[in-house]
Amino acid sequence: MKILILCVGILILQVAANVHLNVKYRDVLHGKAELTEETSRQIYSEFATVYARKSESHYEAFRDTLNEIREHNLKNLSWTQGINDYSDLTFEQFAALRLMAPQNCSATHNLKVSDSFKNLGIPESFEWNNFGVVTPVKNQASCGSCWTFSTVGSLEAFWNIQNKGKNVTFSEQQLVDCAGDFNNFGCSGGLPSQAFEYIRHAGGIQTDLTYTYKAVNQVCAADKTKYVGQVKYGSYNITEGDEVELAERLYIAGPIAISFQVINGFKNYMTGVYSVAGCGKTTQDINHAVLATGYGTENGMKFWNVKNSWGTSFGNQGYFKIEREKNMCAIAMCNSYPLLDRPTSQGLEEVIV
Repeated sequence: MKILILCVGILILQVAANVHLNVKYRDVLHGKAELTEETSRQIYSEFATVYARKSESHYEAFRDTLNEIREHNLKNLSWTQGINDYSDLTFEQFAALRLMAPQNCSATHNLKVSDSFKNLGIPESFEWNNFGVVTPVKNQASCGSCWTFSTVGSLEAFWNIQNKGKNVTFSEQQLVDCAGDFNNFGCSGGLPSQAFEYIRHAGGIQTDLTYTYKAVNQVCAADKTKYVGQVKYGSYNITEGDEVELAERLYIAGPIAISFQVINGFKNYMTGVYSVAGCGKTTQDINHAVLATGYGTENGMKFWNVKNSWGTSFGNQGYFKIEREKNMCAIAMCNSYPLLDRPTSQGLEEVIV
């Protein structure tokens, strides 16, 4: 318990220090003050203290990131960039550590939404964090295991909804180690829909306390006597490209495991609604899985509120907003959630072939 409290304390201090960096150097980061070599090194020195960097081997990448941030923020777009834990990495270095190989999502179509559960007139905005069922932001570290955090994040929320707030955190490491027979590849990538199928066939999943996350591929060591979470009926896959259905399902059922393509610049995201040109729109472009917890509108732009797995220094305490109803970066192409109860309880019915 003392170790846990100490770790949480360090994390809070780190987040506060990161916010301080972005506030202290706001004018520099937004192009309102000059970025000299002296200022760049001063910012890096403070950054290195916050994130325990012991050498200047990544200084050049950090300086380039500062210039990228300034150039972006000067455009006054719908989202801003800022300093975070990844500011001393090039995008190529970051992608090798944090992103999975592109996934060709092949969703199953054995279920559909019943007509009586369509066009229900859902609210204009909604957020599951307001109901205490979404677990805290985690950090996948240097492993392309985002798909496990997306899967587990959704399952945790559904479990907490079903069990009325009995918060539990499940094991991402079990999925990394054990879900390979379901076309998943540990730290090299996978898909939440396939991970849900693994959990269903395995008979459950352990908690993170009994199968701790290590951020590396290991030999499967799952212990069925310690299983807690179950996915009795597999998963439901949102119709490809249908963000109206995605919003309805999120509101009716719970937070949904979603996927999209991360491109250069996104690692610097800080605030606002992420919207870019140049990213992919197909299932073959997807390289990152996350968790949609809500939706709304900001400054006239519809957005999804999304929980990431890159720690709390990223974005808004680990969250980001991305434009909704535009299939932004393939965000509408590969989305699913677990079925803890019979599908009919959530307005789903079998497809008759």
